[in-house]
Amino acid sequence: MRVNGAAPGGTPSKPTVMPVSAPTSNLRTANALKEFVWLLGDVPQARILDLGPIWQSTVNFFAEKGFRIGSEDLLRGWKEFLSVEEESLRSHPVGIVENGADEVVPPSLAERFLESALRYPDESVHGILAWDLLDYFDAGMVPRITERLFRILRPGGAMLALFHSRPAGSFHRYRIVDHQTVEQLSAPTLAVHAHVFQNREILDLFGEFRSSKTFVGRDQIREALFLK
Repeated sequence: MRVNGAAPGGTPSKPTVMPVSAPTSNLRTANALKEFVWLLGDVPQARILDLGPIWQSTVNFFAEKGFRIGSEDLLRGWKEFLSVEEESLRSHPVGIVENGADEVVPPSLAERFLESALRYPDESVHGILAWDLLDYFDAGMVPRITERLFRILRPGGAMLALFHSRPAGSFHRYRIVDHQTVEQLSAPTLAVHAHVFQNREILDLFGEFRSSKTFVGRDQIREALFLK
């Protein structure tokens, strides 16, 4: 996670920050964001992890509050991982034996992906912005991702997620405008909307969290806030 221009190991690096302007946008009221910020308001230099591309307006918003924000574009990372996997399958014959083993049983794609994704120490962040990315992963991936996110979140930390009440017609990214406004930005499609979660499914996925709160918007997007 890049925080204030530093990589996880402390090596200086240049964070990838998207510009403020964008060709197409839509503002939406985000009640869950308001509570997310309020919950973390008393935490000195709270560490926030944004699981989408980082935007300058989002950086500015949290910096003004004394928060530190980093990002990992999880869905883009998944797409790039799948591209590498597909290329590997093309270049290796079926039934190849490695390390002298009689048979190779590769781990699931989810497990292999998480060997390099979301590699942060346990209880190392105070807040996570997951946006709607869970809607775009298949059913086998989502429980593993939520389990990893739970582990890296500190006790008392908060996670904000969005869930579409019907299949999304187009792909969007999100950036923060102010404490209760999010800009929904049209973007090139990284993945097809995979699943519409019902309330019970969401509660089961986040069963380890000690509390949750949901807001339903006019655009049929549910905002959910989970507290560890």
